[in-house]
Amino acid sequence: MTITRRTLLAAPAILAMTPALAQASKITLVVPFPPGGSTDAMARLLQSHLQTRLNRIVIVENKSGAAGALGAAQVAKSPPDGSTFLVTFDSHAVIPSILDKPPVDVERELMPVLLVGTAPYVIAAGAGRPYKSFADVVAACKATPGAVKYASVGIGTLGHLAMTVLGNKAGVEIMHVPYRGGGPAMNDVLGGHVDLIAGSAALVSAQLGTNMLRPILQLGRERLPGLPETPTAIEAGFPDFETLAWWGIFAPTGTPPDIVAALATASKEILSEPATAAQLKETQQMTLLLEDGPAFKTFFDKQVAIWGKVVKDNNIRA
Repeated sequence: MTITRRTLLAAPAILAMTPALAQASKITLVVPFPPGGSTDAMARLLQSHLQTRLNRIVIVENKSGAAGALGAAQVAKSPPDGSTFLVTFDSHAVIPSILDKPPVDVERELMPVLLVGTAPYVIAAGAGRPYKSFADVVAACKATPGAVKYASVGIGTLGHLAMTVLGNKAGVEIMHVPYRGGGPAMNDVLGGHVDLIAGSAALVSAQLGTNMLRPILQLGRERLPGLPETPTAIEAGFPDFETLAWWGIFAPTGTPPDIVAALATASKEILSEPATAAQLKETQQMTLLLEDGPAFKTFFDKQVAIWGKVVKDNNIRA
């Protein structure tokens, strides 16, 4: 392997690893969702770069099911030796509340490694629908209850929970149509079978250039540069309301701190490379945070509390 300046700069992260990680023949990044989504793309981006930096085999394993809980449980039950990590998405914070008997305690059996970044959820209408604002949706729901339907990527996902909260605040019910992933949900909106979609900015923005989808509301605190004409929920009359997609890395609880720190450091270096950061911003509409340790734990605990209350208050079960 050619020794470059970049390799030398990455050396501190590698040297910081304990012998268990440094000698591991294989590192597995478990993605608790099917291939093809944003989390899978994140894991595969990390895979290729980590493999080069660590000079170890790094594989991505997709273990989907139970709203991401099956893959999370696999990592939680793996040896805490730096050989297995979880690369996951925002619905990870809903596992404790959405499942009657979750196979994993995500707050006790998994430890935060790195909060990669966030992106707002976006509500969009099929181009053939008349809705040009969320106020139009509310008016239609009041005029004909049950007439407006929206797609999400599943029961208990943040798109579903955000729309539930918005409907409650507006005093209307917007009919939920859950799907098993962003692809099928988007296809039915574009095909005119469902009126709206509530999805991450990454899911929605991929279709904006087709003129088949019209964004009507974004759920971040500030407007995205890519959606400068689309108001936020706060601007639309829902004070202090936001819903953020987020991506993060976890390890089995008990993984030595130096292993966790080494993986976090290597991942930060990879994701903060200008070309990589630009790719994430363009394809995922992501704001990179790259926060580890206590900062990530504080963020995660808040997400568990916020969305757990929504699930409980609305009696939502997967």
